Amino acid sequence: MAVDLAIDVENTPGALAQVAAAISDAGVNIAAATCIGSGERAELHVLVPRAGAAKHSLAISHVAVTREREVVVVDVEDQPGVLADLTRKVARAGVNLDLVYVATRNRVVFGADDISALRAALDATA
Repeated sequence: MAVDLAIDVENTPGALAQVAAAISDAGVNIAAATCIGSGERAELHVLVPRAGAAKHSLAISHVAVTREREVVVVDVEDQPGVLADLTRKVARAGVNLDLVYVATRNRVVFGADDISALRAALDATA
């Protein structure tokens, strides 16, 4: 199961380094990351294979995970139109995406409130 951890961080130099170090200290690989925020705070999303170990190490480092949820990760070709094709499938299924980011090894991470419908919409390609 792919897990996205949302972490509220101060938008300062070194904040990402602190999170990345805590997760790597737990022996957990960060398969993807994205950060949104231009003010004093930012929301960092990280894709990890072992959420429990990552959360434990983050807690020891005084970094709180604000949200943990299952996401769908799809292997894709690195070429024009792939994201458009995938998101059309999701739209045709009536699923509203609330999270999308690119992961390592040509993968795309998708999140939605209805994870089962999202998985079904992408099942032909996942």
